[in-house]
Amino acid sequence: MRPSERLFNQMRPVNIETGVSKYAEGSCIIKFGETHVLCTASVEEKVPPFLQNSGRGWITAEYNMLPRATNSRSNRRRIAQSGRTQEIQRLIGRSLRAITNLDSFGELQIIVDCDVLQADGGTRTASITGGYVALQLAFQHLVSIGLVSDIPTNSQVAAVSCGIWRGKSILDLDYSEDSTADADANFVLTADGKIIEIQGTAEKAPFEREKFDEMLELATKGINELCVLQTQALTT
Repeated sequence: MRPSERLFNQMRPVNIETGVSKYAEGSCIIKFGETHVLCTASVEEKVPPFLQNSGRGWITAEYNMLPRATNSRSNRRRIAQSGRTQEIQRLIGRSLRAITNLDSFGELQIIVDCDVLQADGGTRTASITGGYVALQLAFQHLVSIGLVSDIPTNSQVAAVSCGIWRGKSILDLDYSEDSTADADANFVLTADGKIIEIQGTAEKAPFEREKFDEMLELATKGINELCVLQTQALTT
């Protein structure tokens, strides 16, 4: 039995609540079990200097944890400046740009902020999954006010973690599972199963290709479920 008492191929309960920010063009709170992330998408009518006068838009992301998102308080400034924080926000930005036609919405920049309210494992995967919803809502807003003609995303993107725990491949690790896993990986996939990014590490000893294939199969199942929930959140 997993520490979470879930089946090996079972996600945590996932909930996506949209429209939680009065001011952001797109927003949601996404919950993967006890991991809760606020995702907002803000539109700016300017782009970074390297894109000025190019006619192209840009999507970037910022990620942060609240000081008491975990069981002990962390220094706010230290969190914001950490290498982990920078690595995660770059991953979120890459994942969202990968499914967006940046040439089709002019010189606009969308900043997706992912703020972890409570952490119990899988904060980056929840941020990518919720970040997509916030981004889509921002594009819907831009279409509604006539600033862009069509929503420029060409697929859905979601992310989930998998791991090897006591020799068994498992889906969607919470903190207790992640901290004792033999290996763990984060999978970022499109709705049709294309790979955007995979981050995987053996924590104790190398693992076989067979185990990787098992984790990929589990991740595909989990992301299919997440894409359904994203669609429901965006149409209700």
